[in-house]
Amino acid sequence: MTVPTPHNEARPGEIARTVLMPGDPLRAKYVAEHYLQDPVCFNTVRGMLGYTGTYQGEKLSVMGHGMGVPSVGLYAYELYQFYGVESIIRIGSAGGIGEDVRLRDVVIAMGASTNSHFADQYRFPGQLCATASWPLLRSAVEAAERLGVRANVGQVFTADQFYNDNDEAGRMYRKFGILALEMETAGLYWTAQRLGKQALAILTVSDHIFTGESLPPEERQTSFHEMMEVALETAWKSVKE
Repeated sequence: MTVPTPHNEARPGEIARTVLMPGDPLRAKYVAEHYLQDPVCFNTVRGMLGYTGTYQGEKLSVMGHGMGVPSVGLYAYELYQFYGVESIIRIGSAGGIGEDVRLRDVVIAMGASTNSHFADQYRFPGQLCATASWPLLRSAVEAAERLGVRANVGQVFTADQFYNDNDEAGRMYRKFGILALEMETAGLYWTAQRLGKQALAILTVSDHIFTGESLPPEERQTSFHEMMEVALETAWKSVKE
């Protein structure tokens, strides 16, 4: 396949080697307008907005990836395979599960357990572990420490459903040390592993499974400044290296 693809109208060279990816395309627009210099929109297909600008003098892109493993897998695959992208950093929301995880905390996903069957396509002779790329993970932890951001580092759970009919699931996830629940990270990590690329998910806790606390939709879009700053610093370092 050549570019543009059926889902991305960008031309060759219009997307940076490192891309930040929120689920919500409006958050991509917000990041571009508030954190990047001279952002230019490269994609509007299906409303999945994408922009390229600069951050501290380095070319950087941001693009939405939608909801769920199939969606993030589709957009990440095309960016990696057809647009020369080397690193993708997911910036998204998650439901807190861990006992020490609080509303608005940052979670850096070292790995992702999941009930998704996305990896079945690889016919891997075993259970393929969905893990972050070490250079990005290390940079994110260092950035959080430098910025004074409270960051929880560990495992998340990538779910195929938002509404779970199993009332016991959350307690089981907590028992195994899962920090947060979300819907995309495993698909991103598997796609990166398959293509020999880099990936990381940096998440903000927008609600908590056990306390019932939650942020309103408008605040989810605009208030995740600490997560964004950690992600931007991580992305900038990946470009520099």
